[in-house]
Amino acid sequence: MEPDSSNPIPIFSTLNSQFDDSTKKNVPNSSAKKPLSLWPGMYHSPMTIALWETKSSIFERLLDPPLDAPPQTELLTRTPSQSRMSILYNFSTDYILREQYRDAWNEVRIGKLLEDLDALAGTISVKHCSDDDSTTRPLYLVTASVDKIVLKKPISVNADLKIDGAVTWVGLSSIKIQLDVTQTTPETADPSDPTALTANFVFVARDYKTGRAAPVNRLVPETEREKLLYKAAEAKSKVRKGKLRDEESEIENREMNNFEALLAEGRISCDMPALADRDSILLKYTCLENSLICQPQQRNIHGRIFGGFLMHRAFELAFSTAYAFAGIMPSFIEADHVDFLKPVDVGDFLRFKSCVLYTEAENSDRPLIHVEVVAHVTRPELRSSEVSNTLYFTFTVRPEAKARNNGHTIRKVVPATEEEARRIVARKGAVSLYVCRNCWIIAYKEKGI
Repeated sequence: MEPDSSNPIPIFSTLNSQFDDSTKKNVPNSSAKKPLSLWPGMYHSPMTIALWETKSSIFERLLDPPLDAPPQTELLTRTPSQSRMSILYNFSTDYILREQYRDAWNEVRIGKLLEDLDALAGTISVKHCSDDDSTTRPLYLVTASVDKIVLKKPISVNADLKIDGAVTWVGLSSIKIQLDVTQTTPETADPSDPTALTANFVFVARDYKTGRAAPVNRLVPETEREKLLYKAAEAKSKVRKGKLRDEESEIENREMNNFEALLAEGRISCDMPALADRDSILLKYTCLENSLICQPQQRNIHGRIFGGFLMHRAFELAFSTAYAFAGIMPSFIEADHVDFLKPVDVGDFLRFKSCVLYTEAENSDRPLIHVEVVAHVTRPELRSSEVSNTLYFTFTVRPEAKARNNGHTIRKVVPATEEEARRIVARKGAVSLYVCRNCWIIAYKEKGI
């Protein structure tokens, strides 16, 4: 992502210090112009407050959209620079902000960062789709999916952190936003590659009145990097539309061949536990669960629950699941592709169910723990429960924790039922398919497609 030519938006702590008033003079006072109830999302984090203050005029139209107004009739042509935003966390000087993001290991809380990434991506999508015409009704934008998020290096809470984001590609009604999280610390100073994390969010546009897909403004990349990002996104779109049918079939057949062997091993643990492999464990014994009622403070500008909030809660449950399973402190590696299947509303009874789906321990120094989290929207009065999201997180164990537990092994997870075996096989196949798709995308880019 190219550096932003404008000044980055500073993020400040939301709490006043009882020791030092130096931060107060920097905090904007414009949020006092409106009652707090009219500012959805401002309770989330300093990030959402800063975003509201920056583009409040755009957001205010979305709080009470003029449904009787006509839709946008003429699509505009935007450049990535017109939607680009830059966020700066002043961790090095704002110690209260630092405390709001600190985890138990003096690093940034990944779950909270995921929530902020979603908020920033949403703001960028709103900027791109705005037609600057108060006589038309705005579009309804929702998070459709998040591509694989890979943590390249630990993110310290003691050094300033920057997030740059912009629209990289648009379809008929979809918008792809890339976010780059960068940080340079004395321990890991590498001016050539300060990137700590990269994420790609896909938003889809809907008409407020009809609820149908709505066209979005066009995108014209300008710089060479913007053109490369556009081509890569275009290639991925083509791949997702069926360019890998033969590869999908081959991977599926290969994984299904392992189905019976995996299930047979699980049946030994169920029927003859005394003879089971001591280094294996049934999937059902790795499960954790929590639940909550979705509150108004967690809503977005459209009145529904933030996708980032769901990722935040899912991540923290996944981390706890990996911790309880491994017996030593886990370390986050990546979050796989997430599809937001159903919206979650204020007042919904939300249940998160997690399990360790499978492990990879071939590399004893860096074993992998794959955790599945399923979010269910439960409505007791209707006696219904629907899956809103299925999220997958991969962890390893912290080297320092592993060193203190010399000889500790990560157990193999085996299924007790055919349904569990299918979930494991399907997940392994999806990981293989992701690698295969990346190979195709590289081939597309090399051919200039």
